Amino acid sequence: MGVKEIMEILPHRYPILLVDKIVEMELGKRIVGIKNVSVNEPVFQGHFPDFPLMPGVYILEAMAQVGGILMIKSLGLEIGKYAIVFAGIDDARFKRPVYPGDQLLLELEVISLKKSLSKMKGTARVDSEVVATAVLYAAARELEDIKR
Repeated sequence: MGVKEIMEILPHRYPILLVDKIVEMELGKRIVGIKNVSVNEPVFQGHFPDFPLMPGVYILEAMAQVGGILMIKSLGLEIGKYAIVFAGIDDARFKRPVYPGDQLLLELEVISLKKSLSKMKGTARVDSEVVATAVLYAAARELEDIKR
């Protein structure tokens, strides 16, 4: 799945769309996505200009967006009607920095999958090395409800 289809599923847009490609998806079970980290991203103007590194919260957001795609597809949610919103994070760990030029491989495995509250284990890797892990919670909300 390329970025065009990703943008049809997720409401996120530049500069906060943090998924470039989905390379594997097993509905109801797991998904693997890619985020290419570029020095041209606005966050690196301030984090940090002399030694740019990707903020941990961006890594978690990239994981969440990949997991959101799996939720929408697995639960058969109407595209354009729902957004997936964060509901919690447990056990977030950062093993090493992520730099411009790195390619994040983001894998999410379902622990529980429900529209009201899903739970997934996320792992982010660069060159097969684990850079971050977390347990993410998310819920599907109708876009009309969150636009208020």
